[in-house]
Amino acid sequence: MKIRAQIGMVLNLDKCIGCHTCSVTCKNVWTSRPGVEYAWFNNVETKPGIGYPKEWENQGKWQGGWVRKPDGSIEPRQGGKWSLLMRIFSNPNLPQIDDYYEPFTFDYEHLQSAPTMKAPPTARPRSLITGKRMEKIEWGPNWEEILGGEFAKRSKDANLDSFDAVQKEMVGQFENTFMMYLPRLCEHCLNPACVASCPSGSIYKREEDGIVLIDQDKCRGWRMCVSGCPYKKIYYNWQSGKAEKCIFCYPRIEAGQPTVCSETCVGRIRYLGVVLYDADRIQEAASVPDEKDLYEAQLGIFLDPHDPEVIAQARRDGIPEAWLEGARNSPVYKMAMEWKVALPLHPEYRTLPMVWYVPPLSPITAAANAGHVGAKGAIPDVTQMRIPVQYLANLLTAGATEPVIRALERMLAMRTYQRGKHVDNFADPAVLAQVGLSAAQVEEMYQVMAIANYEDRFVIPTTHREYAENTFDMKGGCGFSFGNGCSDGSSETSLFGAAKRRTIPIHAKV
Repeated sequence: MKIRAQIGMVLNLDKCIGCHTCSVTCKNVWTSRPGVEYAWFNNVETKPGIGYPKEWENQGKWQGGWVRKPDGSIEPRQGGKWSLLMRIFSNPNLPQIDDYYEPFTFDYEHLQSAPTMKAPPTARPRSLITGKRMEKIEWGPNWEEILGGEFAKRSKDANLDSFDAVQKEMVGQFENTFMMYLPRLCEHCLNPACVASCPSGSIYKREEDGIVLIDQDKCRGWRMCVSGCPYKKIYYNWQSGKAEKCIFCYPRIEAGQPTVCSETCVGRIRYLGVVLYDADRIQEAASVPDEKDLYEAQLGIFLDPHDPEVIAQARRDGIPEAWLEGARNSPVYKMAMEWKVALPLHPEYRTLPMVWYVPPLSPITAAANAGHVGAKGAIPDVTQMRIPVQYLANLLTAGATEPVIRALERMLAMRTYQRGKHVDNFADPAVLAQVGLSAAQVEEMYQVMAIANYEDRFVIPTTHREYAENTFDMKGGCGFSFGNGCSDGSSETSLFGAAKRRTIPIHAKV
């Protein structure tokens, strides 16, 4: 058993209001510069829909993630090492700019400089790539916002593939339609396909906190990682010739602060905490034959931070004491392991993602009180929700409905119990017995998920850099630099930990 620690994230979709604050703040901090105008490290999609980039969940088209071979081993879906090397100069599975969108701005200067006119001047869109005027904006990162566009396009959502033609037609009707918000960012997987796909070896997973990063000095712009990532959260900077991705705001994480998207979230839907896992069992968990067992397999490699044997082994493996304490108080561990209300996004990709989601509840209680929805004991029947359980299962548990139903029933039970306690002055224990929770667990769920105070949502120990590298050897060996390692005289600031050495000049032809 080799214990490692990971900073994980849980997003409570039941509270997401779709305001895009996380997307805008992330964009302003990390990708508001030339070359990545089209890139959104964090974006919020409306489901059902094909998302951003278009049809990112269609792995038959993009060949992302891992596939299990007949001998029980796994390899990247786009091919092994030799297959990738043979196609290194021509990647057939690469999304084009139109699969994302052509980034644009508006000609605001015209509003100030326009001559006297009979009609008010308008700011026309201009491409941020060519600089030319765009006659029509064709697509955008949130084009399907609140079910925008016709259902014929949105019905290509891969999570609807298990629905037959009649079921698709039914959910496409106005009376039966449904929607939910899905904020997406890099999953910082335990078994990242992007790392295995990179011919240069520039992508790595940090041992101290599990954050996946790209070494900008090693990256050669082959872009195999872009197609290898099943979540399509790696972007090509067309100006620098390098790949870039969400860095999980690691400078803030190292200081014990939450990511920018988590800090600015209006709905308090994001949770950050430490999870301990057995690194020796990653391949075993990612290689289970049945895709529906991948969720339980990933739960099986998470370790109990209260177990004395786990604590002793973690100390031997160099996990700092503050991180062990953080793991014991982690909201991520509680929601994923203890309460089992958080689920991974598309575990069938076999990457073992570490950004999990609490499935959303439809407004079902009022419908149950009106007699439109049946009851299952003391709570409404979640299988009759407006959002089909099978759709949520296709999104979060590779099609297995039992974990989704359990998570939804436990959330409903918490609401029913607390409503009875605070409104009717009667806390019904039968509600909790039905879903297998204790009163103490529900009270803690209520505190963490409903009240959601800052200190309950973010339990982030500061990074001990001395455990990651030998600073004694570096002492006296580095000159003055702005955090960029040993300086060679140039102290140009870099966000990626090393002085910028070489840039591949790539310019778009106009």
